[in-house]
Amino acid sequence: MSATLLLWLLVQQKPAPKPTPSPAPPPTPAAATPSPSPSTAPEYRVGPGDVLEVTVLDNVEVSRAPTIQTNGVVALPLLGEVEVAGLTVAEIQRKLTTLLARDYLVHPQVEVKVKDYQSQFVTVVGEVNTPGRKPLRGRTRLVELLVESGGFTPRASGDILITRQDGTFDGGAKTIRMSLSRGALTPQDQVNLEVLLRNGDLITASQKYHVTVEGEVNRPGRYPIEGELTITGAVSTAGGLTRFGSNDVRVRRVDPQTGQTRIIEVDLKDVRNGKKPDLALLPNDVVTVSRRLF
Repeated sequence: MSATLLLWLLVQQKPAPKPTPSPAPPPTPAAATPSPSPSTAPEYRVGPGDVLEVTVLDNVEVSRAPTIQTNGVVALPLLGEVEVAGLTVAEIQRKLTTLLARDYLVHPQVEVKVKDYQSQFVTVVGEVNTPGRKPLRGRTRLVELLVESGGFTPRASGDILITRQDGTFDGGAKTIRMSLSRGALTPQDQVNLEVLLRNGDLITASQKYHVTVEGEVNRPGRYPIEGELTITGAVSTAGGLTRFGSNDVRVRRVDPQTGQTRIIEVDLKDVRNGKKPDLALLPNDVVTVSRRLF
């Protein structure tokens, strides 16, 4: 089973969540960021805490599984302390082969692997089932990190923000935003999930945001914002107007910065006739459909 398919199974199989209070509005969106690229992280370079597995063919007594010390070295038979921090596995293999061939063995065949990754980490927060600090295991893709984090919770919107602490993404941006589909994977989802992570990255899985629709609609309640939700879309999602429903609608909006409440009046008839724009709703807006007066 592929990691991508496993991630989506994790998303789909989670039980429905218990009722939770309305979430706070999200921060003001940042400027548009470049599309992710699968080539945004270099090959893994080992560091203190990583455990290597060094195998020398036909020389069991030389083979070891040393831990890289805080000073960046490993201790090996014959060679003593060898500095390896900052090198790739291939570079370490070449270095050890050269050192052993120089003074000790004839045509040594050396194989090096990382047995335990403990030097580089990313942090996952937000709507995943097991958030926290996660080790990078070689060239770790976003999909692998999400699977390790238990997949999304039912409250997740599929929106992800990656903040890079060390360096930048292609194009010079420090952050990228992406939105993963909740249904079948799209080609863009596949590209997004292939993004390679770096040491220190902060991955934030955002929660769904909601609006409330009340008054003369057939199914009043709280509804998630999926993409852009307009006032006519919210009324339609709530089952449309009742037989007593009026075209006069009010939107109560609280400014997250100041706490001030604003009332926006909308005439649905004007919106349908193209005389007024269809208002895009924001998280925690309350849409009230008035009762028609006879």
